[in-house]
Amino acid sequence: MARDYYAILGVDKNASDQELKRAYRKLARELHPDVNPDEAAQARFREVTAAYEVLTDPEKRRIVDMGGDPMESAGAGGFGGGGFGGGGLGDVFEAFFGGAAGGGARGPRSRVQPGSDALLNMSLTLEECATGLTREITVDTAVLCDVCSGNGTNGESKPTRCGTCGGAGQVQSVQRSFLGQMVTMRTCPSCRGVGEIIADPCRKCSGDGRVRTRREITIKVPAGVGDGMRIRLAAQGEVGPGGGPAGDLYVEVDEKPHDIFVREDEHLHCTVRVPMVDAALGTTMQLETLIDGPVEVDIAAGTQPGQTVRMQGLGMPRLRSSQRGDLVVHLEVVVPSHLDGKQAEALAAFREAAGADGPEVVSSRSQNGAGLFSRLRDVFSGR
Repeated sequence: MARDYYAILGVDKNASDQELKRAYRKLARELHPDVNPDEAAQARFREVTAAYEVLTDPEKRRIVDMGGDPMESAGAGGFGGGGFGGGGLGDVFEAFFGGAAGGGARGPRSRVQPGSDALLNMSLTLEECATGLTREITVDTAVLCDVCSGNGTNGESKPTRCGTCGGAGQVQSVQRSFLGQMVTMRTCPSCRGVGEIIADPCRKCSGDGRVRTRREITIKVPAGVGDGMRIRLAAQGEVGPGGGPAGDLYVEVDEKPHDIFVREDEHLHCTVRVPMVDAALGTTMQLETLIDGPVEVDIAAGTQPGQTVRMQGLGMPRLRSSQRGDLVVHLEVVVPSHLDGKQAEALAAFREAAGADGPEVVSSRSQNGAGLFSRLRDVFSGR
C-alpha cells in the first residue's frame, strides 16, 4: 500500500511548496537527532525528510497523487510488480507472516550500513546572504570509532557465527493451521539479521563501530543564498552502523528580516520618505546599500506618491551567476501636517502663482479608461 506522504507531513493534498516547507521545518525542529536523541524520533525524522523530498519533486508528487509510491523499490516500476502495490507476492506474505513467501531465506544482511543524512539550521543576516561568507560550525554526529576503526570488536578479537541462526540471519518457524503447515522466516533475534555475534565488543563504541562526538566543520556559503535554501556537504553526516559510509550534511539557511530592505528573489525593495517640496522640485539623496556602499538616488522633479526608482544591478547576487537583481526604491511623498506662519505664506504664494482652481471631482474612468472599482480591485489584489 502506498504511503500517505501528505499525512506524514500533516498537510492537505493542495498544500503549496511554501506550506510544505513550513510543515517540514516545524517537524524537523522537534525530531532532529541534535534535539531529540530518541530512536523513534530519529526514525520519524527520516520518514518526514523522505516525505518532504518526495512532495517537493514535481514528478514524484504526480506519482503520489495518482496513488503510487515513488520511493517503492520494486523492479516493475513505481507502482510495483505483480499488482501488489510495489513488492509483489513476496512482500504480501512478508507483511502477513513476517518472512519470505514459501520459507525462502534471504541471507544475512551486512553489519555495515550507510549512515543517515543530517540537517542543521544556520541563521544569516541579509548582508551575509548578499556577500556570502565562510563560517565554522559545530555539528554533533556519529563518527567512525577511532579505536576499532568501525569493526566493533575489542583488540584482535573477531565476530563469531551466530549460534541461533547458524549465520543465516533468519530463523525458521513452523506452525500448523487449518490451511496446513505454515513455514515462516523472521529476523534472528540474537544477531538481528547479521549472522554474526560480537562476543567481545569494542570498549568505546560497544560494538556499533561509531561514536557520537562534536566537531568543527568549515562551510562556505555562496553569495545569493536565501531563506529555506540548503547547502549540501557530502559525506559530512552520520557515519552508518558498523562504520558504514557517512550520509550528507545539509545546512538550511534561515534568513533574518532586515530593517531597511525587503527581499523578493534577487531583487531588493526599500521605501524612502520624500518631503513634498523635494518631490516637487526634485533632489538627490544618498542611500547606503548592502554591497555597493552609498549610492546616489535621483528623485525627479514632479515625483508623485507611489512612484519608484529602479536601480539595475544593485540587488542580490544570483546563485551560480555573475548577474545581480535590481534595487527598487519606493517613494513616499510626505505632506507636512503642521506649518508655521512663514511656511504657510510661502505655500499660499505658490498656490496663487500656480493658478490652480482647487480640488475637483474627476471621473471614475479618468485613468486610462479603467473604472474606480477596477483600480481598487487591482490595488487589493497586488496588480
